[in-house]
Amino acid sequence: MNDNHAPILDKRTVRAHFARAAAHYDAAAVLQWEVGARLLERLELMRLAPRVVLDLGCGTGRLAVPLARRYRSAQVLGIDLAMPMLHAARRATPFTWPWQQPMRWIAADAERLPLATASCDLIVSNLMLQWCDPDAVFAECRRLLRPGGLLLFTTYGPDSLKELRDAWRAADGEVHVHDFIDMHDLGDALVRARFADPVMDVERLTLTYKEVSALLRDLKAIGAHNAAATRARGLTGKQRYARFCAAYETLRRPDGQLPASHEIVYGHAWAPTAGTARTTVEGHAVVSLAALHRGRS
Repeated sequence: MNDNHAPILDKRTVRAHFARAAAHYDAAAVLQWEVGARLLERLELMRLAPRVVLDLGCGTGRLAVPLARRYRSAQVLGIDLAMPMLHAARRATPFTWPWQQPMRWIAADAERLPLATASCDLIVSNLMLQWCDPDAVFAECRRLLRPGGLLLFTTYGPDSLKELRDAWRAADGEVHVHDFIDMHDLGDALVRARFADPVMDVERLTLTYKEVSALLRDLKAIGAHNAAATRARGLTGKQRYARFCAAYETLRRPDGQLPASHEIVYGHAWAPTAGTARTTVEGHAVVSLAALHRGRS
């Protein structure tokens, strides 16, 4: 584990969970689509004319179409760990459009990307980073981006699913929800990867449910199972599950709903333009403001 305090996850379990979820992911991924739409709105503030756009952790491809429409001359690539997600994306998006190159779908781990160095101009990643080691992902994104390229991403912060985590702790003390990384630690990871001018911010969204079982069904439907390497491997058992439900029930609001909090972290950073970055003895990238301005123009 690196300095970003990333949880140790079982990557094979992550892949298997999302592979099983592909067939019904879109119906349950309400939060993911809302956050994705908000992420894309931020591109309106960026001056970009990318030739190659990468949707990293593309899932069923819901962001690929608006990216292709926004950047009509760009090649749009979608990468995901789970092959069934890519099959769903291919079925859901046009094979080719008269005004653009066909989309390409690639099965790969975000920590080890099978693309050439300096081959992308824009990398977008929506609610994928929490399943990875951010240091490894940011290093790969920095490698792939051409000078002046942009990384734009969302992920979950530490307060996400805090009610679920606390209710399970009251039930048995086992790891049922893995920890999410703090916004400031993610910013530090961007600096370690030698990105320029990282910007981080956060917003909090709350979904509500009539019963805790509905929340668990939604999480299962989108593949968001517990994949912590330290998770308990046996069955939960009726008594522990009853204790968990009772603990969550104490959070029921006056309107009769149960809350599920989500802390959404937004981040973006730029690949420095060639010849403008230097590195301190501690490994931090130093880039002039003038160089940053040139990288965005």
